[in-house]
Amino acid sequence: MKQRLLNLATALATTSAAIAAVAPATSYGHALDRPLDCKSSAHTFIAPLVNARYIETTPMRVESNSVNAFRPTHGSDLTAFGFRVYAVLGYERDDAMFKKGSGQPLTDSAYGVVVTGPAEQVEERVRASGSDAVVHSVVPLVLTAVFCGKG
Repeated sequence: MKQRLLNLATALATTSAAIAAVAPATSYGHALDRPLDCKSSAHTFIAPLVNARYIETTPMRVESNSVNAFRPTHGSDLTAFGFRVYAVLGYERDDAMFKKGSGQPLTDSAYGVVVTGPAEQVEERVRASGSDAVVHSVVPLVLTAVFCGKG
């Protein structure tokens, strides 16, 4: 009986976590919709988030193409287009805020977010906002990237 209750609790916790990861975060804090209109630079997008301590100052990952992935700080409650932000992305050439990867940089300046939500729903909201950001599924039905890049 005890094992069955433990299994049930584990199943409920897993299901709740999965639902929370995919559900839009309409009641969460700081929305990043406006700067994701792709009319800005990576520095202009990232610097205020670092200064306000919405994201960590050191990237959690740097891709070979120099895109830096920053983790939101605990309790920052970042959203983009009504979806919870999993990571904030950015790179700007010759900017000390960003680390350079081992390969060729993607562009001179690029920025965006990875949100928890299916690509189709995220793209609908991005287009409805008027943004021309690239929307790309990272993990089908779970994580989607919204990305702005300038050459």
